[in-house]
Amino acid sequence: MTDPRRDPRSGPKVGVLVPYTNCNLEPDLALMRPEGVTFHTERMGGYDVDEIPDADQMAGLGASDLTETLRLIAGVRPKAVLYGCTSATLTHGPAFDRDLAARIEAASGAVSITAAGALVGALNALGAKRVGFASPYVGEINDQAVAFLVDEGIETVARADIGRDLGNYGQGELTPDEVFALASRAVSPEAEALVLSCTDMRSVETIARLEAATGLPVVTSNQAMVFQLSRALGLARPAGDFGRLFDIV
Repeated sequence: MTDPRRDPRSGPKVGVLVPYTNCNLEPDLALMRPEGVTFHTERMGGYDVDEIPDADQMAGLGASDLTETLRLIAGVRPKAVLYGCTSATLTHGPAFDRDLAARIEAASGAVSITAAGALVGALNALGAKRVGFASPYVGEINDQAVAFLVDEGIETVARADIGRDLGNYGQGELTPDEVFALASRAVSPEAEALVLSCTDMRSVETIARLEAATGLPVVTSNQAMVFQLSRALGLARPAGDFGRLFDIV
């Protein structure tokens, strides 16, 4: 008989909504999986894989119809549902993000956590009101991200853009070393935390290195969602070094 204390499927089921070209959210969740939790993914469309993921493309994803997606994810009877795209709601603003979370919760019967909302929740938990911000997005989305944070009472004091237009697969193909270099350009003496936004960027693997190099707490989209999930469901912190954020779970 399986010992329930050691059963890796003894805890809550968590639904994950992920853009259909995103190949890094699921590996990150596997790295940070709280004990007993299982993740169950459903992929989302609403954008053109062959186009640059600009503000219009990501806004289209955020506004896409999730009726069938949510019907399917509800089939696993999740305790929580993660909305795994940051830019899809950064492009619309905080009110849209909160409304989307409410609609997901109503349709799934589960706690709903969006990537953008999780970033804000993590920064508030750290008490960080001035941040350095880095992402692989086109410049217009970064402008919208900065405005989103301002609306939530968070000032961006330094910002690092990738400097070129990356396609839907290009964002996910950045190496951890490239992500580290990008994030390092967003460091400022005024910053109280460093934000790495994008669920398809390999940021989680750079957290410990960045915190050691900069002295700043690091918040990434995927790490922030797991942090919010752990708080919402009363889960133990994940095994491994995923940043100072988890010291306050």
